Amino acid sequence: MSHPLPSGSLAGKTALVTGSSRGIGADTARYLAQAGANVVINFRNKAPRAEKLAAELRELGVEVLTVGADLTDAASVAEMFRAVEERFGALDVLVLNASGGMEGGMAADYALTLNRDAQVGVLEAATPLIPAGGRVVFVTSHQAHFIETTPTMPEYEPVARSKRAGEDALRERIPALTEAGIEFVVVSGDMIEGTITATLLERANPGAIEARRESAGKLYNVSEFAAEVALAAVEPVPADNTRLIGDVSSFGA
Repeated sequence: MSHPLPSGSLAGKTALVTGSSRGIGADTARYLAQAGANVVINFRNKAPRAEKLAAELRELGVEVLTVGADLTDAASVAEMFRAVEERFGALDVLVLNASGGMEGGMAADYALTLNRDAQVGVLEAATPLIPAGGRVVFVTSHQAHFIETTPTMPEYEPVARSKRAGEDALRERIPALTEAGIEFVVVSGDMIEGTITATLLERANPGAIEARRESAGKLYNVSEFAAEVALAAVEPVPADNTRLIGDVSSFGA
């Protein structure tokens, strides 16, 4: 699925995707640009990759801004949105894609800091720039979304719980967002083939990905799931503000 969004469906709009120098974030940014959106590529420390993607997207005739920012640092986030406001004036689509917690050498509370606190901080910093009719998309996993009812692998549980905490904290802001005319949707997917998280999980628990693939029947790859995230930016928001991508039969409601 190389062009999941209708051509021109985001013409004149501006979208920011956190963690978009590679992986799901990069493909999401690519699909939004293909639909005509001007794109803000956010990265933490992958500037060359971000600039390479930006050059590719500019060939589509859209404007692209690359901004390095540590999402766990409020000053860094504020500077990012100052740059967005200076360049584009407003932000129509915010995709909260960046997450983590399985990296080595991080503080014990890093997963919660990034997957909950930083998500809320980015949303709060972005909200003044998002006009009525804007859209916020939060990207998560079934393993996190359903963690209260369905156990996950021990290696992933701290991350899953931190991402669910982030989802819950963001959902608490739906009434205020709705009052401002801003829509909010969660996109939850199963394990995604080819992601850093899947690679780290497989390293910690060999055979985990194959076992999940057999159970689910199919696992989405990066580009397939990114297409669903991009669609969430334009398609009507479900009544429960949730888009579940892939098999959920083994997850308790």
